Amino acid sequence: QEKLVESGGGSAQAGGSLSLSCAASGFRYEVYCMGWFRQAPAKAREVVAVISPYGNMKAYYIDSVQGRFLLSRDNAQHTLYLQMKDLKPEDSGDYYCAAQRGACPVENGKPLSTHWSSGTWGQGTQVTVSS
Repeated sequence: QEKLVESGGGSAQAGGSLSLSCAASGFRYEVYCMGWFRQAPAKAREVVAVISPYGNMKAYYIDSVQGRFLLSRDNAQHTLYLQMKDLKPEDSGDYYCAAQRGACPVENGKPLSTHWSSGTWGQGTQVTVSS
């Protein structure tokens, strides 16, 4: 049974830093695309960043977090990490870890929020950034 458990998150001031982790179990982690999504109140869930399952494990970011967030994965520990710095109030929301077998949905070097129909999702962890 595929399972994702997020940890980390919490509250920070604008300009601060937070880190998220996602522990995966029940599937061949190393062949799955892994990613983070977020959802702010009254807004649609959007992808934040994804990382390829094998090879160079390249990470892809949406424009608004590029240069501020760092996504990494540990295939031995089956864990996904998201380091967030220079946080902004608009980064607030519920953050969800996601996994989907195969290549990451990416277009023009940017991650796609769509094409995750066969994805597995965690329960989410809250991030609140105050100004």
